[in-house]
Amino acid sequence: MCGRYSLAKKSVEVTVGTHHVRRQGTARYNIAPTQRAPVIRRNAQGLVIDDLRWGLVPEWSRDESIGFSLINARSETLADKPAFRTAFRSRRCLIVADGFYEWQVLGRSKQPWRFARTDSDFLLFAGLWESWSSPNKATPLESFSVITTAPNSVVAPIHDRMPACLDREAAALWLEPSSPLELLQTLLRPSPDTGWSAYRVNPIVGQARIDDPRCIEVLPEQPSLF
Repeated sequence: MCGRYSLAKKSVEVTVGTHHVRRQGTARYNIAPTQRAPVIRRNAQGLVIDDLRWGLVPEWSRDESIGFSLINARSETLADKPAFRTAFRSRRCLIVADGFYEWQVLGRSKQPWRFARTDSDFLLFAGLWESWSSPNKATPLESFSVITTAPNSVVAPIHDRMPACLDREAAALWLEPSSPLELLQTLLRPSPDTGWSAYRVNPIVGQARIDDPRCIEVLPEQPSLF
């Protein structure tokens, strides 16, 4: 799964197909489930960047608590799972990031690692979004889920899943309403092995309340006692 990611750049500026989207925001070093984060999606005017809550709440849900278990959607089952199949057909989005975290199991402890592009370019995770109406709130809750796929050779030693990262051409197809679902399914594959950096980070990234540059800093090597 993908349970944390970062967007440490204040200015989001991305070209998807013939569309150029841009927005000034706040640097985010530790984006966690239930928090709001920027996604790119299509409306009547074109592509826009909106802040949605991480953790998909399908329109048929009784309450929003289901979002805690739907932060990720497995690429292999999008067309079949009731929670995702409608959004897969008509509510696709891109989650903007510049890195993501996974945890390496070391005995009884876990060591977080950060994965990012060596060229520091933005990452575009394939995602789904939903709008859910609560009887107690006037404004619908808009939420999203990150789609995951099998890992590439960089991520595989640490975790068995990674976000489905799309290049600019694939991202344009993902947001195109007329794209066949069979074609979209082929886009959700492991990223190429080249162009990635992977390094250990401070375990404080596991605390959702901590959102500062320490989360993305390289963890210094510990001196050996022997």
